[in-house]
Amino acid sequence: MNVRNFSLKRSLRRSVVTAVAAFSAVTMVACSSDSGAAPEKPSGPVTVKVWAWYPEFQSVVDLFNRTHTDIKIEWTNAGTGQDQYTKLQTALKAGKGAPDVVQLELQEIPTFQLTKHLVDLGRYGANDVKDDYVDWAWKQVSTGDHVYAIPVDAGPMAMMYRADIFAKYGLTVPKTWDEYRQQAEKLKTASGGKSFITDFGANDGGFMTGLMWQAGAQPYTYDVANPSNIGVNVNSAEAKKVIEYWEGMTGAGLADTTAFHTTDFYNGLGTEKYATYLAAGWGPGYIQANAAKSSGKWKVAPLPQWTAGANAQGDWGGSSFAVTDQAKYPDVAAKAAMEIFGAKNTEAWKIGIDKAFLFPTATPVLESDAFMKKEYDFFGGQKVNEVFVPAYKAIGPFSWSPFNSYNFSQLTTGLNQAIEKKTSWTAALDTAQANIRTYATQQGFKVQ
Repeated sequence: MNVRNFSLKRSLRRSVVTAVAAFSAVTMVACSSDSGAAPEKPSGPVTVKVWAWYPEFQSVVDLFNRTHTDIKIEWTNAGTGQDQYTKLQTALKAGKGAPDVVQLELQEIPTFQLTKHLVDLGRYGANDVKDDYVDWAWKQVSTGDHVYAIPVDAGPMAMMYRADIFAKYGLTVPKTWDEYRQQAEKLKTASGGKSFITDFGANDGGFMTGLMWQAGAQPYTYDVANPSNIGVNVNSAEAKKVIEYWEGMTGAGLADTTAFHTTDFYNGLGTEKYATYLAAGWGPGYIQANAAKSSGKWKVAPLPQWTAGANAQGDWGGSSFAVTDQAKYPDVAAKAAMEIFGAKNTEAWKIGIDKAFLFPTATPVLESDAFMKKEYDFFGGQKVNEVFVPAYKAIGPFSWSPFNSYNFSQLTTGLNQAIEKKTSWTAALDTAQANIRTYATQQGFKVQ
């Protein structure tokens, strides 16, 4: 889950931490401790230490421990997102104190894999569950037969919209981004400028990346099998198309620029300030928790397309379970990583879906009646997963860099400066491109 740790105030701290990790990986040879003879296991259940911050995870742990006699999970919430990663990197560098199994957001996997601290789960049967996941999701955690994590949740994007506002002002659900702007102009005129079509939160790198992903942008070309080389194309034509569109939307007063995950943003969702919210698959739970007074007024529709009739999709967020090289029994830890939220673990996923509002990556769960036909009172009884699941399945491949924190920092810093009119939006992307290339070179990468 990814709620959602990309705030601008954390950018500097993230960049420093990631720089250390990347530099260490590129400039020295590290070895994984999952080699050699495995130590003898105890006669009773093997304790597997897990770090994770999923909501309602204690209930999932209790369920696992009740249903397994050979493994006992010891769970620690070591912090959310970067707070956990900082502690994890410290423990991995020290050679002690790291968990056996750890929650990693998908965009962070290359960073930790680069330092050779993730166990190759392919050695412990992970490829046996490959067919439980769609191609793009599995490729987020693997390269060839090498598997570095097990996917848990994802964030396929869609458009949530206020059905009451659309009815009040005679708006129609847009199918393309051109139509989206047309409806935004109609809304601005009809509401006397009191309502925006949406909010563009430039403080969230994951949100912006998801929109660029949908447009076909590939900011990085990177393969953990060839870790010293990286292609950087942050300011591609596809990325600039997205940025220029939103520069026009915000400049014309059609979209707001309030920072995501703030009180003002939540108030906008709960009132008539925002007519749509470009959200991820975890959005139903997120908006329900933060805009409760608008319950029953929302609906979900597919994300508008750049080309009429197309089916291009993007992802905003997602996470996995990885096994660290400090696991005493990596085979047992691998089993736990595969089974905590495994495709057959319907009881755990009932908790994950109904209480934690996770969007599962395992196709048997996605395609189950319990998920596909689930009606959401907040959305007027709509079966919103009938929108999100097809979007998830249509997402194309995408590569992350092994210094994603720095990447997000550059995006959010530059675009916030553009919003403040200190630079143009496209210039902000050009600056990010130049800075990231320099940074990657300084860390020892051969930049393509």
